[in-house]
Amino acid sequence: MPNNIKTILTRFQQRNPNPKLELYYTNHFTLLIAILMSARMTDKGVNKVTQCLFDQIKTPQDVIEMGIDKLTDALKTIGLYKTKAKHIVLLSEILVRQYQGQTPTTHEELTALPGVGRKTANVFLNETTHAATLGVDTHVFRVSHRLGLSTGKTPEAVEKDLLAIIPQEYFPMAPHWFVLHGRYICKSQNPKCSSCFLNDICPYYQNLNTQMCG
Repeated sequence: MPNNIKTILTRFQQRNPNPKLELYYTNHFTLLIAILMSARMTDKGVNKVTQCLFDQIKTPQDVIEMGIDKLTDALKTIGLYKTKAKHIVLLSEILVRQYQGQTPTTHEELTALPGVGRKTANVFLNETTHAATLGVDTHVFRVSHRLGLSTGKTPEAVEKDLLAIIPQEYFPMAPHWFVLHGRYICKSQNPKCSSCFLNDICPYYQNLNTQMCG
């Protein structure tokens, strides 16, 4: 186990004791839809659509009544919008037919729905049930590697590494901390290393300094 994980999590908690998911949603169903829509999109870009869309869509039945054509048009500023609209309609039909319009809360049931992969299910469960799950997006992947917490080559491998070292008491906050750190500080391009509160224990930053000094 990396011996700095407690230090990292403690510093995250001191700076942001109540981190929040930045996606806009109104209930469990709209949360699932918002997470699905966020693939290869920024939360800000998704929120621009959902702020209006979720006034019209609150249940799976609402989606069915809206229909694929109107939904597709509503999502046209979202990446892969045609595929996502199709998945949302199919997902909604299954929820009405098999779950009486309710959104399931088990990983197996969620990942059986169209368009819902492992990451989407993990984010949903962490947010709704406070389960010790962690959706590994590009931010989590990058931060965990730079901090030396994982060398995993796939999101699943990184997820496994992080779940093995993050104590239970740091959920559901931990996934938010990693995402927000990657989004605002440990960015892919031009990371804010010099002002980062973890730079004294960050292998990535120490390696940068070594290269510059060399």
